[in-house]
Amino acid sequence: MDAQAFPLTWPDTMPRTPNKVASKFKTELSAALKNVRSSLGLFSGDSGKKVDNLVISSNVTLGVERPADPGVAVWFVWDGMQVCIAVDRYAKVEDNLQAIHHIVEARRTEMRHGGLHIVRATFRGFTALPAPKRRSWREIFKVDGTLPTTAAGLESRYRSLAKERHPDSPGGSHDAMTELNQAKSEALKEIGA
Repeated sequence: MDAQAFPLTWPDTMPRTPNKVASKFKTELSAALKNVRSSLGLFSGDSGKKVDNLVISSNVTLGVERPADPGVAVWFVWDGMQVCIAVDRYAKVEDNLQAIHHIVEARRTEMRHGGLHIVRATFRGFTALPAPKRRSWREIFKVDGTLPTTAAGLESRYRSLAKERHPDSPGGSHDAMTELNQAKSEALKEIGA
């Protein structure tokens, strides 16, 4: 686990929330932090499995309780799984922490009513997987880094590759076409076109 308490370590597999909303929580930062730690301790006791390597990651530092990015990611190891519960829905750090507390409490409810196998299945959704390795646009376009690249040359190569990668083409797929489109955007941005 490469998570750190500061600055915020957000899992690559979880999207960010662009528009924050106000919450109805009335919990102060210190109380929300205590709630998260307490609910994880109770969850550990309920499940009979230790919660290890706990890291509560945010952009809060001494003197800065209202960072521009209020997201919180709680990283830990449970039952052999690297887990991350990350919330950035709310405009305040303490509200995102309190939401994580409620998420853990929901797992405790699952434990009481469904058992350990239900919680394991749920936590697989929170499993902190490494980000997939992305290929560079040069690799996708098969461009030698020593040759100058022009917008016209990229467009020509794009059209040729799109014929092969399009989902309607034999051997093509939606994922292959998406990768090509992202590579084209990155290429045009890099060369300033």
